[in-house]
Amino acid sequence: MVLLAAVTLVSVAVAGGVMLLGLDEKPVRLADRATRVDQAPAADKRIIYVSDQPPVRVIGAPFVPNTNPRER
Repeated sequence: MVLLAAVTLVSVAVAGGVMLLGLDEKPVRLADRATRVDQAPAADKRIIYVSDQPPVRVIGAPFVPNTNPRER
């Protein structure tokens, strides 16, 4: 608890110092990062759809979870 209180006080002191000095001229907001438009895919790259991939061949017995360990 003492360590948590010490870290909190140091963080508040640093944030207060930044506010007093005016170093945060343009704060970055979460909404600014979320509304960015992603770049369009390059023309030379193919678009791969997961549903279009061929099924994978499974070798061996499929995994069946043992839900009742008394029965083997």
